[in-house]
Amino acid sequence: MNPANNRKNEHVSLAMKFSQESSPSDFDALHYVHHSFPQMAVKDADCSTSFADFQMEFPFYINAMTGGSEWTKKINHKLALVARETGIAMASGSVSAALKDATVADSFTVIREVNPSGLVFANLSTGQTVENAKRAIDLLQADALQLHINAPQELIMPEGDRDFTNWLTQLSRITAAVDVPVIAKEVGFGMSRETIDLLLTAGAKTIDISGTGGTNFAKIENYRRKSNKMDYLEDWGQSTVISLLEAQPYISSVDLLASGGIRHPLDIIKALSLGSKSVGISGLLLHLIIKEGVDETIHQVNDWKENLKTIMTLLGKTSLQDLQQTDLILTGNVKDWCQARGIDSGYFASRSTRV
Repeated sequence: MNPANNRKNEHVSLAMKFSQESSPSDFDALHYVHHSFPQMAVKDADCSTSFADFQMEFPFYINAMTGGSEWTKKINHKLALVARETGIAMASGSVSAALKDATVADSFTVIREVNPSGLVFANLSTGQTVENAKRAIDLLQADALQLHINAPQELIMPEGDRDFTNWLTQLSRITAAVDVPVIAKEVGFGMSRETIDLLLTAGAKTIDISGTGGTNFAKIENYRRKSNKMDYLEDWGQSTVISLLEAQPYISSVDLLASGGIRHPLDIIKALSLGSKSVGISGLLLHLIIKEGVDETIHQVNDWKENLKTIMTLLGKTSLQDLQQTDLILTGNVKDWCQARGIDSGYFASRSTRV
């Protein structure tokens, strides 16, 4: 097997292996203040959202995962079926594999073939050329391009990149040159406010802060190393919750997306309450599609849609925008981070009284 194709298979199998290991989540450090009178009906809850050029009925989507081999083609086929049948968007894994080896292009194009009228995002490394970005978009007939930012993964990956001097420049060039919206996306290491400021300067208008808590690519790449293990880097980065708190000064100037460690609809609602426009889900859906199959995954996704409305009713909020006026208590490590970084954690505790 081509080494690159084998790596794609390893990434999926290791993601599945490590997904079985439970770990604490910073989402659990966020607690809503319960108010006893919702003063609304479930039917009044509107889950629609918008970011970039897109209007979506529900605020979550299938985030970038895989492609580049026969096995991952089958996974993308199944995920595309779920996207088509539930009406949610789907991002491909990194299309760089297909740009290097045309024989694996069908592991990506299958997404558009299965879901010809759905929202499809192509995915590519930030350090790629404008030409390759356009090729990736054309290959998938993509509605948007995710440019993933993954320096820790590359540095731990045995065959990864070692030079990042052009990443920000290339991101800026690609953003200016392509005809579809560009989403600047971390891959599970989170973002700081300094990073977001740099991305805005580079022209980014949509940013997925993609924090720790989900698929751990530092752990995956370290596992693949034959020697010189770097297990001490496996906890590198900021969680999705902390990254959203870091992003608070930019909520009005950029479309924020959140991903990383989403376990259930309550995590989605919490991310939306911290200013995210939509939430990307990867590991949870990968596990469902492999272990439970397409039909059960579709059933789960449709259940999540209803559950979002239930939670919004508990909070007495009829729109996603209104979720940013919920009262949230920040505790533990999250509160400590806020104190160290000068973020007013107490502000979130009484937001409903500021409406």
